[in-house]
Amino acid sequence: MRDEAPRAVTTICSALEEQIERGLLPPGSKLPAERKLSEVFATTRITLREALGQLEAQGLVYREERRGWFVSPPRLTYNPLVRSHFHAMVAEQGRVPATEVIGARLMPASAEICQMLALPALSSVYQIRRARRVDGRLVLYVEHYLNPAYFPGLLGFDLTLSLTDLYAREYGLCYGRVRFDMVPTALHSQAAAALKVSVGSPALRIVRVNRDQHGRLIDCDLEFWRHDALHVCVEVPE
Repeated sequence: MRDEAPRAVTTICSALEEQIERGLLPPGSKLPAERKLSEVFATTRITLREALGQLEAQGLVYREERRGWFVSPPRLTYNPLVRSHFHAMVAEQGRVPATEVIGARLMPASAEICQMLALPALSSVYQIRRARRVDGRLVLYVEHYLNPAYFPGLLGFDLTLSLTDLYAREYGLCYGRVRFDMVPTALHSQAAAALKVSVGSPALRIVRVNRDQHGRLIDCDLEFWRHDALHVCVEVPE
């Protein structure tokens, strides 16, 4: 009896993995409800969820709160050395990008943001919070922090579009040197709510600190990617 649950988990994982690999469950498709899957595999919901959790850890399926389980689409290829922005990067890979603004305001900068942007204590920054989709799927929650001295009137623009393009068009600024930090993390409550997943779900946290073409620190981004949405690939030139 003790070995039945692990065997059932293995059986469910193998069956669903085979269906996905053979295209019977295509990327982006919704899996049947957990109750139905439990009946199909003649098992308990607990055992089924353990199997789905293993497949999720492998990046084969994903779950959205109140919507159910889906087959994961291919990961985006992300090269930090390539100067691009989200919409361009996604479109270049034949995918469909979309951005929604969760909030945008002028606010006191935290100590962490003051350090990143070399601002004095009690400085104000623009904060823009956005959720981003690929082919309709939520994959990225990002917090942008901007030094308002370089971006007067910023909140009056359409912030669903590329900030990179906005900087160039309205302020004559483009990115120069950029620093990246990448670490695996667990999603905090705001990021989890934006991505419609459980608090504590695994993610990749990418922090970018950006200078303009004159070497000035102008903004920084705190990105939280779903762990199965991204493939980081870097080719260093000779």
